[in-house]
Amino acid sequence: MTVWVGTSWKMNKSLAEAKRYAAELLEGLDQRELGAVQPFIIPPATALSAVAGVLDGDGRVLLGAQNAHWEDSGAWTGEVSVPQVADAGAQLVEIGHSERRAHFAETDETVRRKVAAALRHGLTPLLCVGEPADVKDAGRSSGFILQQADRALDGLSPEQLSRVLIAYEPIWAIGEAGRAADAEELRGPFADLGGAYGDRVAGLLYGGSVAPDNASELLGIPHVDGLFVGRAAWQVEGYLHLLDIAAETAGTRSPARPGHSSH
Repeated sequence: MTVWVGTSWKMNKSLAEAKRYAAELLEGLDQRELGAVQPFIIPPATALSAVAGVLDGDGRVLLGAQNAHWEDSGAWTGEVSVPQVADAGAQLVEIGHSERRAHFAETDETVRRKVAAALRHGLTPLLCVGEPADVKDAGRSSGFILQQADRALDGLSPEQLSRVLIAYEPIWAIGEAGRAADAEELRGPFADLGGAYGDRVAGLLYGGSVAPDNASELLGIPHVDGLFVGRAAWQVEGYLHLLDIAAETAGTRSPARPGHSSH
């Protein structure tokens, strides 16, 4: 089964920095065998086509966009469409990140529309779900994230669903102020996510204060198929280190669950 390891650069990196990162990443990949590990990087929109040019169809690294509108075109000032990010080289679209929900008024309905648009144009939706600290403290984490996932994926066929990635990113564990989650805190949510979607989607990822010292443990949690990394992967050396850890961990993983999609 595929082990997904990716990073979103958020609102960071100039064109020169983005191209240098991509070039150094390819050089690093030349020196290692990742086996079942699938890397992906998600630059800012300004750097998408430039990074695609550096990757130049290499095939080892998937390229993603941090956001895309649900309409194919129109009077949506400041937005970019799924066809536009695909034209710029994107193969994957990050959708529904908690920052988009909190600061840009994204709702479960707009997230659902974006997932559908990505699938309609042959891109992989990376659906982000996650609960705030007060929901966790109330013991409602699993219900909250399953509701987000259910609403975002409503109406999809089994074939469409099999092309979706879900990243569980608890809001209390992400960003500069986030704290690293204990593996025990994640077992329940992933057991429930795995029960609902583990054999139906392309993969279930974890994101939130991922670092070299906890990556292997996180990948050992049942139903975790990969990692969605923030600042620990913003320097290419850090990202390559995490890919090495994932490759080593993948070599000791149990076979895929019955019926689990392998992509």
